[in-house]
Amino acid sequence: MKRWRYVSISSMVIAVGLVCAGALVVGQSHVPADAIASSVTRTPELMERAWHLPVAVTFQRHVDWQSNGSRCGPAAVANAYRSFGEAARTEDKVLAGTWSCWTGVCIMGLTLDELAKVAQTNTSRKVTVLRDLSENQFLEHLRRTNDPGRRYIVNFDRAQIFGAGSGHHSPIGGYFEAEDLVFVLDVNFSFQPWLVERKRLFDAVNTFDGDKKRGLLFIE
Repeated sequence: MKRWRYVSISSMVIAVGLVCAGALVVGQSHVPADAIASSVTRTPELMERAWHLPVAVTFQRHVDWQSNGSRCGPAAVANAYRSFGEAARTEDKVLAGTWSCWTGVCIMGLTLDELAKVAQTNTSRKVTVLRDLSENQFLEHLRRTNDPGRRYIVNFDRAQIFGAGSGHHSPIGGYFEAEDLVFVLDVNFSFQPWLVERKRLFDAVNTFDGDKKRGLLFIE
């Protein structure tokens, strides 16, 4: 009888934790569809060209959407690894052995440093956090996003671009230097891939998540 009681209490604690975690995910700021459409560039000609950028081509015009509102980080890494041909090409495979997001949700999401640790667990590739970047340093890295041997995941504040929303992670598919547009392979189905001016993306990256700046995750 006592054993049943202990199991029941443990089950209740886990259940409450899952409910609370779910509430945190559901409670994230919603961005209206018209705000998404009007905030970024998706003209057919530019999007077609974007999918032909050297790194974007490796994604094969496909993005695996994040499984819930909290798992953009693991989804971003999984998509990047899939484009590399890595075995850790799903959220679950990226998270395997990390103990992160073990409830099925990443409570309050993952910081850039937390995501770096997750990303390094199931690959032999080098994973580097890039933060506190100047605008010129950011530009230099964007120019390198067209190198097929590199992948960049950008951590940014949606509100700076869309007027609402919170922190988010997604892979970068490449950069049009002449047009000064960045191709972001958004892992959220409601947003999907889009192009945005470099300065606006920099402003969204140059924000704080807690006591540290957001930035880029560099995988090589």
